[in-house]
Amino acid sequence: MTIYDGLALAFFFMCWLGYGPLLALLARRSGSLNDDMLVVRRVWMTAMAHREIRLVDSQLLGHSINSGGFFASTNLLLIAAVGSVLFGGDQALQGVASIGEAAPTLLLEAKLALVLVCLARGLLDFIWSIRQMNYALALIGAAPELHTEADRVALGEAAGNLLNPALSAFSQGVRGYYFALAAAAWLFGPLWLALGVAAAFCLLVWRQAGSPAARAVRNARRLLEPHLPER
Repeated sequence: MTIYDGLALAFFFMCWLGYGPLLALLARRSGSLNDDMLVVRRVWMTAMAHREIRLVDSQLLGHSINSGGFFASTNLLLIAAVGSVLFGGDQALQGVASIGEAAPTLLLEAKLALVLVCLARGLLDFIWSIRQMNYALALIGAAPELHTEADRVALGEAAGNLLNPALSAFSQGVRGYYFALAAAAWLFGPLWLALGVAAAFCLLVWRQAGSPAARAVRNARRLLEPHLPER
């Protein structure tokens, strides 16, 4: 591994591990899409607790569970594909090496292992997200007929505290695809790894802070936040 590979790899981990803290800082200063969605989902669960028929809520959450299952299945297939190359012997490795820059076998294995780590981390996030969404779905189904406002507010708060981490884990799993693509760029050289990481990082930040979706959700948050009960 050259010094350029080491620098590009350090930049990769700095961006991958530093994205979460940066997003939290961005949320405190100017807001972010994920942070605004926390409020939107809290309003949703509060409204759910006040509805007598919660069929729509369960259908919406079931759709999210199906989406999580689709991404997890796709992730598993990608892990199997990368793993088959990584552990498939010299012939498989040389087939991959032919499409990128020439590199020693050990370095080539490290490049594929980085892609595999990103995908595996994403798979674990998707699995945990699906489990938590199933817990939230069970909570919606088990919600009794409540007659006091305090009980309804408490139920909505409990459901929101369960749903928000579930969909945050889903977002982390999707984020793993971005960094897995950046890691795959390392096959073409350390410069491509650095450029891939920078592109993925900037794209993620833009989508969180400056995209049309982020602006729309931010405006929706301003409309919905007054309907939240005071804590």
